[in-house]
Amino acid sequence: MIVYPLGIIGPWQIVIIALVIVLLFGGKKIPELMKGVGKGVKSFKEGMKEVEDQIGEDQKEPEK
Repeated sequence: MIVYPLGIIGPWQIVIIALVIVLLFGGKKIPELMKGVGKGVKSFKEGMKEVEDQIGEDQKEPEK
């Protein structure tokens, strides 16, 4: 018995899901969707970096 790290989703289920996505959106829309996802991830990482920097600055300041 093979246990997959994603639970009950195996490699064939992922292939089927990918084919359904291609059928729904078409081959030309998928790169646009992935570009949007990439921009969202980049924006999220930049926001997290800003928060980490702000926390670091707050910890460096001496208490009054």
